[in-house]
Parts: sequence; C-alpha cells; structure tokens
Amino acid sequence: MNSPSRAALALSLAILALAGCDRSKEGAGGSAGSGNVIRIGHVAPLSGGTAHLGKDNENGARLAVEEINAAGGVKVGDKAYQLELLAEDDKGDPREATLAAQKLVDSGVVAVVGHLNSGCSIPASQIYNAAGIVQVSPSSTAVKYTHQGYKSTFRIVANDGQQGGAMGNYAVDGLKAKTVAIIDDQTQYGQGLAAEVENRVKARGLTVVDREYTNDKASDFNAILTKVRGAHPDVIVYGGMDATAGPLTRQARQLGIKSDILTGDGACSPEYIHLAAEAAEGTICTQAGEAVSKLARGDQFVARYKARFGTDVQIYSPYSYDAVYVIADAIHNAGSLDRAAIAAQVAKTDYNGLTGHIVFDENGDLKAGAVSVFQVHKGQLEYLSTSR
Repeated sequence: MNSPSRAALALSLAILALAGCDRSKEGAGGSAGSGNVIRIGHVAPLSGGTAHLGKDNENGARLAVEEINAAGGVKVGDKAYQLELLAEDDKGDPREATLAAQKLVDSGVVAVVGHLNSGCSIPASQIYNAAGIVQVSPSSTAVKYTHQGYKSTFRIVANDGQQGGAMGNYAVDGLKAKTVAIIDDQTQYGQGLAAEVENRVKARGLTVVDREYTNDKASDFNAILTKVRGAHPDVIVYGGMDATAGPLTRQARQLGIKSDILTGDGACSPEYIHLAAEAAEGTICTQAGEAVSKLARGDQFVARYKARFGTDVQIYSPYSYDAVYVIADAIHNAGSLDRAAIAAQVAKTDYNGLTGHIVFDENGDLKAGAVSVFQVHKGQLEYLSTSR
C-alpha cells in the first residue's frame, strides 16, 4: 500500500482529538499511550562536542511533532492522539545511550527517533529490540546498525557502505588522486566509514600510503599529521565528527600540508567550517542524503526551521523530521498502539517525505540512499553532486 505524501498524511491524520485511551487495546507491545497522548522518544547528544548536531536532530523531530499535533494529531482507529516527544541526552557516549534507551522504554514510548551516532545507536538498539520498540535513526550510518538481525532498526539515510563508496569514487574521479592517507577516530562511525573508503580506493587502484588513528576526544593531531606529511598523499581522508575534523584540518594547513582533505557527513557542517576557520576552504565532504537545497520543499523547511528555532539547519534535521512522519504514518496504518504492529508497518513504509521517497529494504536500510558531495567555498558548504 502506498502511503500518502506529507501534506496528504497531515490531512488524513487530522481529526478532533478524543479524550481517553482504552488501555485494554494497547496489545502485547506494552504501554503505548496515556490519555490522548502517544509518546515517542528522541535521543542524541545534547551536551558535549557534538551537541549542536544532536540539537539539530531534535529540532527536526520536534518541528514534525508540532505540525502533526497542529493538524489534529494521529488517527488510530476512531480515536485521535497528540504526539509527545521525550528528548534524552546520550552525550555521544555508548553507555549513556543505553541508559537513555532504558529510560525511554520505561516511559512507555512506542518508537524512537535516534540516535545521532552509530556508536550509540548500536548498543541502544539491543534495548529497543528487546522491548519491541521501533527505532528510526536519521543519521547513524554504520552498516552494523541495521545488520544485527533485528526487525526494529531502520534508518532514512544512506549507510557507510554507500557513503564510503561515494567518497572513494570522488577521490579517484573528482580529485584525480593516486595516493591516499586515511585517519579515523576509532568510533563505530569513524572507523566504519574509513574502512569503506579504504576498500573502495584500493578497488579503484589507489595506494594507501598511510593509515592513522586518533580518538573522538583528541585536540592535538600534530604527531599524526607529521607522519602523514612525510607520506605525501594526494588526499587525506578523515572518518570522524566535526569537533575533531575542524582542528585536524586547521593543524594540517599549519604544518604546510597541501593535500586535499575529504571527510564524511559527521564533519560536513557549518560547525566544521567554524572550527577549521580559513583552513576549511576548498575541503570536500559528503552527506548521507540529498542536499537540503536540492529537496523539492527544502527551502520551505529551512524557512520554517529558522522561524521556529532561530538557527540554521546543521545536517540531518530534515531526516529526523521525516522519521517522525514515517512513525506517525505507521501508527495510523497499524490502527493500533501495539509496538509490534507499529514496527511491522514501518517495515512496509512507502512514503513520499521531505527528503524523498522512503522505502526500506529487508535490513531496514533506505533503498537507493543518496550521497551528496560538497566543497567549502567562501566559508559556505557549496553543493557539487549527488550519487545513488
């Protein structure tokens, strides 16, 4: 069954909210709503070095919740419910992620949008799966996340197999590289992305002249970069977030390194440009999705987002926005607050959202996930191309 567009969904969900919830019909999935409210969770780092990205994701989810509620809520059978977003801070830490996940389970959510980081989504997914709660990540790209055999894990961005392949191809075709140095931050995300890039560049005939490792809390990269400088790579690939990619880029230029710098989505943000300062100019990055400027309703979303939150979109708020609509669509189609029924409907998603046509494969990955390439030009992310 084809699901409606975002506008049509809002109309189909819009009826007057009815008081009360027959808890006897909640099903084996456990408590799903209270009164006329359905709780869904959102988890991301709201403190620490990547809090700006976590808040961006939360804002996207919150904007969708507010729109759905203003349109009358989510229709479930002959009742209508308002959505309540429970936001938790996982601090970008796997242990904190599991604590946040258990807190949401105990709070009776029917679904979760998140987490931001793959290293948090993966351990948290075990808790959600055990509770039968569907998890839709707007930004976790590690292949492992959706390849654990769970029926509850989904993502609405490309995975690192797709993104790493696109990065490797761009190093060859766009940057005409012959040699590459690769650095990662040893997180699930950074390490996984770097490995995918390494596989692709080797398959394309490039030579990896240096392979280095740091961590996601590092601030001094001079020792690593001195070794890289001695290898004279055409391109330096970094797998990690903007909090470390910015200083690494700045220090690379201070050491006189002229190599092109290529990063993934974790460093494809305005914050990266801020942290790297003038050294960001000319660097290349990818995002595991279509550029918001290329989305049919992207300009409208950016304007609504700025009006509501007083700040600019960072990276993946359009995807957390769509994640909420996918969940609302699944609840409506399930006609039930039963968690298993909702998860089954998410798996059947066929939805035309803000970010494009959303259909999942058997693993919960987005079919035909897009990867966009950007270059920093005059202090801004300038769109170059999209691959699928």
